[in-house]
Amino acid sequence: MSGPHDDLFAVIGLPHPDRAPLPPAAPGGPGVRVLRGVPYAEVPGSRPLELDLWLPERGEGDPPSALMLAVHGGAWRYGRRGDMGYRMRDWRPGPFARFVAAGFVVAAVDYRLNGEATFPAPLDDLRAALRWLALRSGELGVDTGRTVVWGESAGAHLVSLLALGGDVPVTGAIAWYGPSDLTLAGDDPTTPEALLLGGAPTTRPDLARQASPLAQVRPGAPPFLLVHGEEDTLVDCEHSRRFAARLAEVGARVDLRTVPGAEHVWHGLGDGEVEEIFAGSLEWARDRVRWGGE
Repeated sequence: MSGPHDDLFAVIGLPHPDRAPLPPAAPGGPGVRVLRGVPYAEVPGSRPLELDLWLPERGEGDPPSALMLAVHGGAWRYGRRGDMGYRMRDWRPGPFARFVAAGFVVAAVDYRLNGEATFPAPLDDLRAALRWLALRSGELGVDTGRTVVWGESAGAHLVSLLALGGDVPVTGAIAWYGPSDLTLAGDDPTTPEALLLGGAPTTRPDLARQASPLAQVRPGAPPFLLVHGEEDTLVDCEHSRRFAARLAEVGARVDLRTVPGAEHVWHGLGDGEVEEIFAGSLEWARDRVRWGGE
């Protein structure tokens, strides 16, 4: 379809995410507004990429809030943008409302999974989300110069790469039980790492290194908080230990917390222990974005 149809497409097509009006807000709890399903990018031949926004109730003249970019896990194959892991699904208030109460605007973001596209597509999507958030920051009341990225599992892997890229402003990165070295997955073409890369890491060594946060550590990296269960059988805790050591080698600030008795996604811990891990991580995030902070 081309030629005389072009003008018609221009009329009937949806407005580009850069210009589209924001959807109406719904209540998200005391002092919280939620905008669900906000398109942030168009990818030809793919579904629109969307995010949910959790915003504080604002008064005229209120200063902009810091940004929290929340990235879900799911082995790069599953997961939903509204989910930060099964241990927090029944929290009331939920984790995003708690982020807002701590002073953040929250963007819970979709990205393409490995049944839709291979690496670096999901990382490109997160970069696109931060670009859109910066573009619309005035409407949203957000200061993208104070941005913390927080991910769990596969989401932790992606936010680590996002923070290390140096091409988008990141004030701090929180990575819960994330893989840092994809080259360790070997030659099995069915692993989550292989499906992300489009082939076993041994057949795509350059891409596997490009997709490994451990190999992308650079001087000037932003501060990192790494939290990992010592009994993790899905992503060995050694991933975070080695990643922390490499960050420290280049002089980056890194805080490593390993959690005894904890499996992946905090399985095996009591509710109070999970609450404590979350609260400590959130306080770390607040410290990074305080006015005049480091």
